[in-house]
This record gives sequence, structure tokens and C-alpha cells, in this order.
Amino acid sequence: MSSKADNEQFKASKLFDVSHVTALVTGGGTGIGLMMTQALVANGATVYITSRREEVLKKTEEIYNTGPGKIIPLVADVSEKDDVKRLYDELCQREPKGIQLLVNNAGIARDDATKYSTNGQPDMKDPQAISEHFLKSSPESWADTMKTNVGSIYYMSMTFLPLLAKGCDVTPGYTSSVVNVTSISGFMKGNSAGQFAYATSKAAASHLSRMLATVFLETKVRVNTIAPGIFPSEMTAGSSGEDNKSKLDRKISNPAGRPGADTDMAASILLLAGPGGLFYNEQFLFPDGGHTLVQPSTK
Repeated sequence: MSSKADNEQFKASKLFDVSHVTALVTGGGTGIGLMMTQALVANGATVYITSRREEVLKKTEEIYNTGPGKIIPLVADVSEKDDVKRLYDELCQREPKGIQLLVNNAGIARDDATKYSTNGQPDMKDPQAISEHFLKSSPESWADTMKTNVGSIYYMSMTFLPLLAKGCDVTPGYTSSVVNVTSISGFMKGNSAGQFAYATSKAAASHLSRMLATVFLETKVRVNTIAPGIFPSEMTAGSSGEDNKSKLDRKISNPAGRPGADTDMAASILLLAGPGGLFYNEQFLFPDGGHTLVQPSTK
């Protein structure tokens, strides 16, 4: 690719064109996954979306499959290695030339016994109170959280690597990529409002992204990460409406003073998925409204 570009190549329609992209977005039926799915489809991509809930996938397809790209729903549990392999085999049949984008977005939070929003915060000057509060966290919640938030990224990325590598050859000059959705919780020095397992899993997922980028280096498949702040989702709002969208009305303690918008996430994925993002590899985007500027973090 020449370093000398004419004005035509600087157009947004060129830099963020994803009309040649076939993508797979896990957890693509609601929340952040749906935001990214909409952005890709609105700009011409073919997007396979997964969820364990068939009714969610059908609703997303019904409402948002309006082109110019296309949404194709597939029921799958990406936390299970065998189901990941089944999903891979199906995509190999459907897309023999490969795919260009894997978005590992599916995630869970299982800190119900310790999160402050439902259990209150212990006296942080009282060692006994702190100990008793956080020991309510069960080994099962840790195992489930790590299995989905970290294990699914590992097994999805490793399993789909050959199909992604094949997809590199479809469009001259374009290389396929993995985009992992983690969280600023993996970079904050606090405990994510009482969610130790969740925050730890997101820190692990973020480092896993670095490791995958290094291992995939010679395959030409890139790995980048989006670590969002608070966006409306079933995880943050507790539910979604008839349109599979969630709503957050409360004020957020970041410099922007609001949660992330659908368009904020859309801009992030279009940057990494479009031709304008081809020079990005092992990079992190933090669409967080400046949250990590005002709270202690390791970013």
C-alpha cells in the first residue's frame, strides 16, 4: 500500500468501508454486541451473530436486518469448547473463503453476592467487615466468570484462526483481525464496585489479547482490544426492552457525565474493522468518557 494517498482515499467512506467484511460477533444480539453489529451491517458487512438465546437472535434479525449488509443469527454457547468447534464447522461450510473479523464480545458478571449495588459496601476501615463481605463470593462464580470472559476468547480465537487467515486473501491489502471486548474494569485499581471476579476476568482477557496478538503475528491475523467504560447493556442496566436495547438514565461519574452511546461503540469497531485500522495490532481502545482519567488505573 502506497504511503502517498490522494484526496479520494481520505474519504470516510474509504477509511471505514466494511462492505467487503464477513464478521462473527459473539453476544451480538444485545448491548455492546448489538451496537457493533448495527454499525457493521449499516456499512455493508455480513455479520453472523451468536447467543445462547434463540429468541434474542430472532428479534435482532427482525428489527435490525435492514441492510445494506446482512445479519445471520446462529445459536451457540461460546463458553463451551465443543460448541465453538461446531460453530466453526458451520462457518467453514457457509464461508469457504474465510471471514475477516471475529469480535469476542460475549461476557457475564457473576458477583451478585458481593457487588455494592445490591449488597451495600462494607466498612472499608474494618478488616473483619471487608473479609466477611468478599468471602461471600463463591468458587463457582469465579469459575463461571473466567470460563466465559476469558476461556471463550481463547477457544474462539484459536479455533477460528485458520478461517480468519483464509479471509486475509479475499481483499488485496486487507488483513483479518480479532477484536476482543474487555472492560476498563480490567485496568482499574478498585474492585469494580464489589465485582472482584468480573474485574479480574477482564484483566486476564486483556492480557490474553496481547498474547494472542504475539502468537498470531506471522499469520497476518491482527488482534486488538476495546475496553469500554459504562455502556447500556443487560449487564449494566439489568434488562433490555422489546428492541433488545438497554437504557441507563443515571448520571455517570466520568468527565463526559454520561454512559457510552451506541454511536461511540460504532465508531470504535469501524475504526478497527475498516481499512483505516489496518496499522493497528495489539492496540487498546478505551471508549470510557475519560473514566480512567479520574479513577486510579493501570492504563
